[in-house]
Amino acid sequence: MSESLKRRIEALEAELEKLQSQLKEEAGDGDETMTDCRSDGSTVSSKKEGKKSGKERPFDFTAHPRRHVALRLAYLGWAYQGFAVQENTDNTVEARLFEALLKTRLIKDRQSSNYHRCGRTDKGVSAFSQVITIDLRSSQFCGGPGITLPENTDLSSNTKGCTSELPYVKMLNRVLPQDIQILDWAPVEQGFSARFDCQSRTYHYYFPRGSLDVVLMADAAKRYEGTHDFRNLCKMDVGNGVLQFERTILSATVKPLQPQQVSSTDQWDFFVFEIKGLAFLYHQVRCMMAVLLLVGQKLEAPDIIDELLDVKNNPRKPQYSMAVDYPLVLYNCHFDGLTWQTEADEVNHVLSSLQQHWTQSAVRAHVLHRMIQGLEERGGVSSNHCLLIEGSRRKNYRPLLERPCCESLESRINHFVKKGRLEREEGENGEEMVHRGKKFKHSHNSSSLSVSSEMPKLTSDPKTD
Repeated sequence: MSESLKRRIEALEAELEKLQSQLKEEAGDGDETMTDCRSDGSTVSSKKEGKKSGKERPFDFTAHPRRHVALRLAYLGWAYQGFAVQENTDNTVEARLFEALLKTRLIKDRQSSNYHRCGRTDKGVSAFSQVITIDLRSSQFCGGPGITLPENTDLSSNTKGCTSELPYVKMLNRVLPQDIQILDWAPVEQGFSARFDCQSRTYHYYFPRGSLDVVLMADAAKRYEGTHDFRNLCKMDVGNGVLQFERTILSATVKPLQPQQVSSTDQWDFFVFEIKGLAFLYHQVRCMMAVLLLVGQKLEAPDIIDELLDVKNNPRKPQYSMAVDYPLVLYNCHFDGLTWQTEADEVNHVLSSLQQHWTQSAVRAHVLHRMIQGLEERGGVSSNHCLLIEGSRRKNYRPLLERPCCESLESRINHFVKKGRLEREEGENGEEMVHRGKKFKHSHNSSSLSVSSEMPKLTSDPKTD
């Protein structure tokens, strides 16, 4: 065999080895795993043959219908700085909610989502039935309540047909934290708003009997019912344009959690202050509860409620601390005519999550209870002080109506006029008008507010507890 032939064979063998190596590499790239989302919310992996693409293809929201829906959610607010998104922190329930909506590609962005919330719970406050309305991606090319079809969609030539709707609850709950969960959803018409169409809101505030006189508290709570000016029982949020403090309370009760506890005197029995109203002011429920706790300790008489609601004789709020935040729950938001879509599996999923939280909290509560009893058996004496009011308790109690008062409403208005957040002008009938100034940061419109009378009208969103 000639030398030239040997060199040719060696070259061909080297070329063959090189080609085999390239084929192995390409076969590995061709086994790229793709994750698809099924209509039931589950994920399935498939093999995509061919070379790995360098860029992820952007999701085309314009190719999908949109559906205006109401979502009902429960959350434990103890670890969050409130429900609504804030400028100085992202540790809010709403921030986690929108992260989930974006991750599941149910919305493109917040700005285009037609989003409204029923209430704005404060730092540490929980909710069992908070409601939001929003436009979500839909699978319903055949139309339906709240559906907006993509442009140039021909229903007569629609080949996709009517399928089941995307499993909104399951999709969101699988990516939300365990202390924020969606309960159910309802299709609503485009003009429906969780903010404006809510008929009433119900709050619960839970507390142990301790040494409180719950009969006196129940008597005092009834005095909240009706339409009153609650400026002495809230935080006056004049800087955000709230100048009208008249609200309607439909019912207010103090009752035991268990019916058999009605005749009991056990200090460990639990009670609930339940209050139902059309809308609430900033910190209103916690201020109302603080006064009830003073009544329960017999530091104030039940008729202190009547005095505080009499803004003609008491136009300025006495200085007092609010009740603490963690026992407060936005328990229900009431709407007419909604058909909630509930799935048994998802209800059980949320129930299991709540049972885990309850088990841990209940065991800890009983550990503490036994330690307290153990110290009492050794001669220790438990304090009768109420531990549900913020701040420290003074040795000598000073009645509310004898305390220094906060600024008056007119003084607060003047303050924010000087700051440029509110502006005054003369109305058509010669009455003075106040509207949001140029420096008002948190508003998207400029609603005029009459201040010629004691209770001016306001059209902005009522800020709730």
